[in-house]
Amino acid sequence: MGKPLFYEILEKPATSCIIGICCMIWFYIQKKNIGYSHVGLSYETAVEGHYWRIITSALSHISVIHLVFNMSALWSLGVVEQLGHLGLGVEYYLQYTLVLVIVSGVLVLAMYHLLIQRFKLEYFRRVTAVGYSCVVFGWMTILSVKQPSSKLDLFGFLSLPISFAPFESLIFTSIIVPQASFLGHLSGIVVGYAIAWGLIHGMSNYWALSLLGWIVLVFVFSLKRSGALDLSFLEIESVTDPSLPSVRFLASSTGRTLQMSALPNGNVEIV
Repeated sequence: MGKPLFYEILEKPATSCIIGICCMIWFYIQKKNIGYSHVGLSYETAVEGHYWRIITSALSHISVIHLVFNMSALWSLGVVEQLGHLGLGVEYYLQYTLVLVIVSGVLVLAMYHLLIQRFKLEYFRRVTAVGYSCVVFGWMTILSVKQPSSKLDLFGFLSLPISFAPFESLIFTSIIVPQASFLGHLSGIVVGYAIAWGLIHGMSNYWALSLLGWIVLVFVFSLKRSGALDLSFLEIESVTDPSLPSVRFLASSTGRTLQMSALPNGNVEIV
């Protein structure tokens, strides 16, 4: 008999929080009847400056099956938090989860760009990806390198050897779920190997917090510039030399106003 759920949550605090956030976002999407096109990531929306979609697409799920599959796999992969003796642990998990979200999202866009510009496959211009699978496949890959003897448990009864899990899952989901994003899953595997083999390394709490700060800034200002959310308290104005952006606060009778210079200027896949 396994441990009580309460103790498992205490042993996987970061994983539990991420699962909670994804579930709350899914409930909100269902309640507000928000479509995938409003939160998903596509080449077309990225070109228009909707960089915030790299984050919203990763944390959003459209169907309950999609959510359950990803969260079930993520819960099993939360064992990474307990492997501090292998150089992993909670801090490593949080630091490289940030890396997986951003780098895998950018890599997907780079693949779309190559297919569209080099091979003239216009289909990929409007393909919209949503889901946390990029990160899930990334952690599958990292764990398969760091601890190949581990097992990936899905739905509490299906167990896969972690050493084969990334590619088994890649093939399985592509066959069973035609809408599954092959490129999205593949990008997670590629970034996962880059992290596991040390090609992407050197993350610390300082660099993780710095990255998080930049993510928040880009998220907020891309929301503002794209007009996806009314952020009327932010005023974005151009300056004389557009190549020299400046940020400053101006005191006013109504409070403090942030001024920032402006720089010059489907289809759905579940991941």
